[in-house]
Amino acid sequence: MQEFSIKDLEHFTGIKAHTIRAWEQRYGLLSPRRTSTNIRFYTSEDLKRLLNVGLLNQNGHKISKIASMEEQEIKAAISGLGTSGTSEDHWMGMLKISMLNFDEQLFRSVSKTYEDQSGLSELMLKLYLPFMGEIGMLWLTSAICPAHEHFVSNLIRQRLFRAVDELPPVESGYDDDVFALFLPEREIHDISLMMVHFLLRKAGYKSLFLGQSVPLEDLVQMATQFPELKCVAYCTTYPAENGVPDYLRRVLRESSGTNLKFHLAGRVFANVESPDASVQLHGNGQSLIGALLTT
Repeated sequence: MQEFSIKDLEHFTGIKAHTIRAWEQRYGLLSPRRTSTNIRFYTSEDLKRLLNVGLLNQNGHKISKIASMEEQEIKAAISGLGTSGTSEDHWMGMLKISMLNFDEQLFRSVSKTYEDQSGLSELMLKLYLPFMGEIGMLWLTSAICPAHEHFVSNLIRQRLFRAVDELPPVESGYDDDVFALFLPEREIHDISLMMVHFLLRKAGYKSLFLGQSVPLEDLVQMATQFPELKCVAYCTTYPAENGVPDYLRRVLRESSGTNLKFHLAGRVFANVESPDASVQLHGNGQSLIGALLTT
């Protein structure tokens, strides 16, 4: 059985650890297993329950009232919320519930309602990109299993393929910025990069989606055809935190003598200082898109 620490629950639900403890002690909302040293561990059912409780609490239900509800009543109340929320936390919470329950209908319903209200670009930028950023971190810490990540990634991928295909082609006389979207060698998580590709194409830019495990040497070769090429990566598992300095040195070494510019994004770059003006680092997708669309 999959088990979670209280920190896992905090990361996944956004509910602080001290609040989780207080709800346990005052209302008996969760009953974690405790080790001999009194460390709490929670089941996947505890995680789902806490996520549901948090959503109801955000939407005006008092915690004392929620604590007295049976499990079926909580589920019915969540269904009543449906897609009527207004905050990003509400939408994010509903996506997480759909992922944990492998509920494709709920995922599509939440996505469609948000898209109808705000548009596809906003769905990608304000909901899917931060959602996948959180999922990447939870996957790395084993708070969710790979099947959860694959489930939602493939649903988003289906929508992205259709959306990109519906965009008009870049005209033959195009003379604006050209972007090469790539993932470093050993990086295979391409869904966030695909969202960046869509947003660039939607804005009218020439975006070349290269995908997974692209050697830096290939980008250097592309510079002969596109001298001012901007290379964009969104990293989830590679490079690892302790490998970032070495990877940045490789980028500078391989691109030496070219006019290549790099935009590297992902949590691993959040607190890293750029080693050179030719490399911009971004801690999340919103920062990356903001920089790319103002170049």
